[in-house]
Amino acid sequence: MSPGGKFLALTPETYDYLIARGHNRDPILEDLAEETRRAMGPWAGMQIAPEQGTFMGILAAAIGARSAVEVGTFTGYSSICVARALGGDGRMLCLDVSEDSTSIARRYWDRAGVASRITLKLGPAADTLRAMPVEDAFDFAFIDADKTNYRVYYDEILKRLRTGGLILIDNVLWNGAVVQASDQTDDTKAIRALNDFIAADDRVDAVMLPVSDGLTIVRKR
Repeated sequence: MSPGGKFLALTPETYDYLIARGHNRDPILEDLAEETRRAMGPWAGMQIAPEQGTFMGILAAAIGARSAVEVGTFTGYSSICVARALGGDGRMLCLDVSEDSTSIARRYWDRAGVASRITLKLGPAADTLRAMPVEDAFDFAFIDADKTNYRVYYDEILKRLRTGGLILIDNVLWNGAVVQASDQTDDTKAIRALNDFIAADDRVDAVMLPVSDGLTIVRKR
């Protein structure tokens, strides 16, 4: 541990305590998490942690976000958390490539009462973002998709993010692989490269937090 470092290594018991008391539980999201486990099998691990979803919603509400974009929607957990925080006049753009997983998301958007706030576009997210005008289109963004394109998503969204807006980037610790020199897979190298780039990017203020699999929060200056 570095001098002055301070952290808690969570035991399973401590984490259970955190989940039980550390965020606002919601029956719709709990049903969605259960259906995702049943329907997606080993891919269900792609769903964000419940405390992360609550945290994201609090952040979006705290900055008064009214427009958001998400790259990587999966079955819709994170989009519900963010769309709720946008309020009735909010608008959210969800980008994904899977009809199967997002068909679950669509049903739960309806149940959560946020379907009218969300536009889903299926196809390569980089193409969709590049086709958008370069203007202050978003207040809030979440990136949680194919890791090799993380830098592309980051750059394209930052161009379209208002001053003071937030970008949240998931999986930045990549189950610890970012510090394992022997791991030279494309995904791991892409995450390392983005982490290094953001740490030196003078356009933003950024903090990396040990939430779930690592979450970086970027605020555009």
